[in-house]
Amino acid sequence: MLQIKALCKTYPDSTAALQQLNLTAERGMFGLLGPNGAGKSSLLRTIATLQQPDSGELRFDGIDLRQQPTELRRQLGYLPQQFGVYPHMSCRALLEHMAILKGVVHKASRQQQINQLLELTNLTAFADKAVANFSGGMRQRFGIAQALLGDPALIVLDEPTAGLDPEERQRLHNLLVGVSKNRLVLLSTHIVEDIEQLCSQVAILQAGRILVQGDTEALIQPLQGKVWLAYGEDSALPASATLLSSTYQRGVLLQRFYHEESQQPLFQHAVASLQDRYFLELQQQREAKQ
Repeated sequence: MLQIKALCKTYPDSTAALQQLNLTAERGMFGLLGPNGAGKSSLLRTIATLQQPDSGELRFDGIDLRQQPTELRRQLGYLPQQFGVYPHMSCRALLEHMAILKGVVHKASRQQQINQLLELTNLTAFADKAVANFSGGMRQRFGIAQALLGDPALIVLDEPTAGLDPEERQRLHNLLVGVSKNRLVLLSTHIVEDIEQLCSQVAILQAGRILVQGDTEALIQPLQGKVWLAYGEDSALPASATLLSSTYQRGVLLQRFYHEESQQPLFQHAVASLQDRYFLELQQQREAKQ
């Protein structure tokens, strides 16, 4: 279990990235949702021991991350939003290099683990190819493979599906669900659909704080029966409605809004989603500041 209490981090330019942040995450897939600048990457870098917080507590399975960073790193797999590779090293050679850095020193065990990870990430046929020449999806699968070296108990992933085509994104989804069975996988993204499909737990961040966190389905349930659809440019929403999203469906304006009830036949009920809860939380925060 990951436990975070009153975590604070302010950068030298006075940006308050994390403000009294509290979080509890059980094993499995845990999603971190938030707009750009919400503090997701700052939180993940802090958990990955790449930066020290100004104050607060972080513990993972009894390990104090601030006092025992080396102990945590032995159980950590990290995939940053962007990562570089040596230009001429093959996939296998680079995994071998990273495995040694992670302390997997026994050669036979290391090679067995690398072979298993190449198969798991569907990269066996490309093991001798330079990672620098991989497609975006292949590079992300390589990133997952290197994060799994050493069989970590905690995996931290920052925007792992960004830039992937639908087929590669689905492959990565299947892979992440498979590797999360016996460990905690923290998945940070602004793609709400990824979180709803993959994560049983979720937290929504804004301005360095957690707005809400908990079981994904439990967060959606209070909105059921209160999300409505309005089609067309002429649809006038109830005065007390909260607009959740405004998009186009085959060229026709489609508005989703939150309202306790609506008797107008013009509006249709919609099945509530995590995206609805996400937009509702952000909108309520904006209104609270006005």
